[in-house]
Amino acid sequence: METKLNVVLLSHTPDPERACASAARQCYSDVGVKELKEKMSDQQVKALLDQVILSGHTSTLEHANFTFGIEGISRACSHQLVRHRIASYSQQSQRYVNAKNFNYILPQSIASNPELKKKFEAFIDTAAKAYIELSDSGISNEDARFVLPNACETKVVVTMNARALLNFFKERTCVRAQWEIRALALKMLEECKRVAPDIFKYAGPSCETELICRQGKRSCGRLKLIKEARPAAGQ
Repeated sequence: METKLNVVLLSHTPDPERACASAARQCYSDVGVKELKEKMSDQQVKALLDQVILSGHTSTLEHANFTFGIEGISRACSHQLVRHRIASYSQQSQRYVNAKNFNYILPQSIASNPELKKKFEAFIDTAAKAYIELSDSGISNEDARFVLPNACETKVVVTMNARALLNFFKERTCVRAQWEIRALALKMLEECKRVAPDIFKYAGPSCETELICRQGKRSCGRLKLIKEARPAAGQ
């Protein structure tokens, strides 16, 4: 069965922005632990967060953690996700979970072409039948899974700190990122902004946040458009 992306913020550090601001304040003042939190106004929290983020001294953002429940992504996507190593991952196992009724991800480029979509779905059906036959013949899940395609859905719980997330969003919200992980990153960013808007207000691709593109000859061209639009917006 075809399935869709779903991202839920399962938990996060209580008051993540104040936690990070308290850590930043400890670096630059002689206050005690009790005073770190109690004597900071909301405006001071915002100012400290701006200071550490805009200066690039973002180690204090590692004190806030965010845990996401993710479903409706392909194994192709999860292989990209786990390349972000400063994180914790718990992924649905194809060794212990039987995949007789596996869901799959259908790329829009294929879905928009009826003939190719039909061929794609026929292949998925063939893979599913092969898996069932192997499983029913006594082959273990860990061996039967060798016939499963990259399109096979997986479910993951991911925990990242705010600093790692800012890097993740910089890389994966870029238009040059692969479409599926970009869609995932945008959903995760939406969840983060809901609970920590001042930490993540600068999150996004470098063309938007730094007016820099690091894609070289592979640039999508958005940077030029953004630079042209910024002066006009300020007039």
